[in-house]
Amino acid sequence: MIDLRSDTVTRPSQRMRDAIARAEVGDDVWGDDPSVAAFEKNVAERAGFAAGLLFPSGTQSNLTALMAHCERGDEFIAGQQSHLYKYEGGGAAVLASLQPQPIDTAHDGTLPLEKVVAAIKRDDIHFARTRLIALENTFQGKVLPQDYTQQVIALAEEYGLLTHLDGARLFNAAVATGQPLDALCRGFDSVSLCFSKGLGAPVGSVLVGSESFIARARRWRKTLGGGMRQAGILAAGCQFALDHHVAGLADDHCHAQLLAEGIASLPGVEDIECHTNMVFARFPEAYRQTMAQHLYAQGILVEPLARTRFVTHRDISQADIQRVLVVMQEYCRDMAGATSE
Repeated sequence: MIDLRSDTVTRPSQRMRDAIARAEVGDDVWGDDPSVAAFEKNVAERAGFAAGLLFPSGTQSNLTALMAHCERGDEFIAGQQSHLYKYEGGGAAVLASLQPQPIDTAHDGTLPLEKVVAAIKRDDIHFARTRLIALENTFQGKVLPQDYTQQVIALAEEYGLLTHLDGARLFNAAVATGQPLDALCRGFDSVSLCFSKGLGAPVGSVLVGSESFIARARRWRKTLGGGMRQAGILAAGCQFALDHHVAGLADDHCHAQLLAEGIASLPGVEDIECHTNMVFARFPEAYRQTMAQHLYAQGILVEPLARTRFVTHRDISQADIQRVLVVMQEYCRDMAGATSE
């Protein structure tokens, strides 16, 4: 299948599997796994932080960051459409007793500064204490402007707040902008980096921050059930991805652009956007009712939504993109003819 639903669907290559099989392991809860320790140190150094902590998922990494930064009853500011707020099961409220304060996200993925300021609560016992601002980069494939992130960090410092970056696809941002990872992380109090999306590892995220922050995070990770034993086999897959797969993200971006250009030429398609490895397109209602089934029958997986997302990744080739466009062109041409009769 040509799976365009997400960049989480990649399969580990044989070379990655070999690296996993060779991993030296220990008990990571005891701090004895050398592969985990080396990988955490490597990621932290690349991101410009003192320490790192391996997690089984980005959701747990983000939640742990909030719990390590905030106290029960505190509030954090995040985007209305951000993954941390909308797509992580309400964990901050359910498990951490934290109050989210969502902000409408601007079209470019930023949180308007004036809305952020307006949402910050004054020191008053009637209000939850505003403690942290969380950003996401990339957001729906869009790279946050570097000057904007620095403005948010400066604003947080002005109001005595902490900052967390959900950098699930921050490597895509680094490749797209040509900036090193540490430049995109600079100034944040913590950053979560995912290795099971575009980089193609089967599992794994790393939370980076100061040594004292990571010590608190390690305790909360255990509480949340994230303490792992011979986790070096996971770290080895992530380390292989870090060493060998980052540059390949540029190919994903090129394939997404090729796909976007082809979709834009289809009859009836509106509102095309392409950013890094994501393409968004709005299809007529009549198309959406049967498009996913038709594509599936041709060996192509998409998730039909009002604004359909197509995500390229390392398991998608240029030939796959061309195949998708041929099938979609045939389908849209037939649909356009049927609706005009």
